[in-house]
Amino acid sequence: MDVVLEPADNARLANLCGQFDEHLRQLEQRLGVEINNRGNQFRVIGEKESAQAAVSILKELYAATAQERIRRETVHLSLQQSAVAATLAGNDAAGETEGIVIPTREGRVRGRGPNQRRYLHNIAGHDLNFGIGPAGTGKTYLAVASAVAALNRDAVRRLVLVRPAVEAGERLGFLPGDMAQKVDPYLRPIYDALYEMLGFERVSRLLEHGVIEVAPLAFMRGRTLNEAFIILDEAQNTTIDQMKMFLTRIGFGSKTVVTGDITQVDIPRPQRSGLRDAVDLLRDMPGVSFTFFTAADVVRHPLVQRIVTAYEQRDPAEESKR
Repeated sequence: MDVVLEPADNARLANLCGQFDEHLRQLEQRLGVEINNRGNQFRVIGEKESAQAAVSILKELYAATAQERIRRETVHLSLQQSAVAATLAGNDAAGETEGIVIPTREGRVRGRGPNQRRYLHNIAGHDLNFGIGPAGTGKTYLAVASAVAALNRDAVRRLVLVRPAVEAGERLGFLPGDMAQKVDPYLRPIYDALYEMLGFERVSRLLEHGVIEVAPLAFMRGRTLNEAFIILDEAQNTTIDQMKMFLTRIGFGSKTVVTGDITQVDIPRPQRSGLRDAVDLLRDMPGVSFTFFTAADVVRHPLVQRIVTAYEQRDPAEESKR
């Protein structure tokens, strides 16, 4: 399949191809095609669907060269958005849903790849949603983006951000300060997403007025949360009783998103993760959505994807020894 990229511009073509054509090799490896070029004329050799995807990504990236420097991460994200790339990675549901676009202070947030797009659709259409998968798949970030969008359009009156205060293996000891200061370190990823989408000053103002509430999971007991967007992050570190307590806090007009990675449980054994238990118990319940992410959905550094895959493929017998 041949394509000519216009306008012909040597600087932009060099930006597109990368040093020693590393960006072209990245596309070849992921899509299973061969890419040759002479100037702005490119030939892609491979299966029809894969070749079409490569041509589409080349056009998209070349258009981007007018405004930005193309990096390996840029190519990786473009591949993540390709339905063909997702299919090659084993995601049979690629292209199932159209993308939801969420406007934020820094631009527009959209799902990269079919699983993230399905996740956003599930959040929009269900009152209780579970996003489960490895680090770097956008579970928390997209949940926060959906929460901010709901607040901005007055669909909810406040955001409630919850996380179990469990250390990842370390013993941090006594933490000084008031309750907010003690809990803040555990909620840093959520704060970072809020600052990006709303700005530091507005987040500070909303926190001061109670429109955004940050709380440890233990503080949810006895409450009923109406007209709120509630996010429980790192839910793999809840016990079964804590998860039951949290899920029964949902009030009228509220939407809840529970995120976690069941492969990174930090609660003491032999306690069973409340997230894993909820998956087994609620998976077929009407009105509840589950989105399961895999290594193919990782949108961080490409090395993270390979690391996640390595852990997923660990011999179960070896894993049982841990």
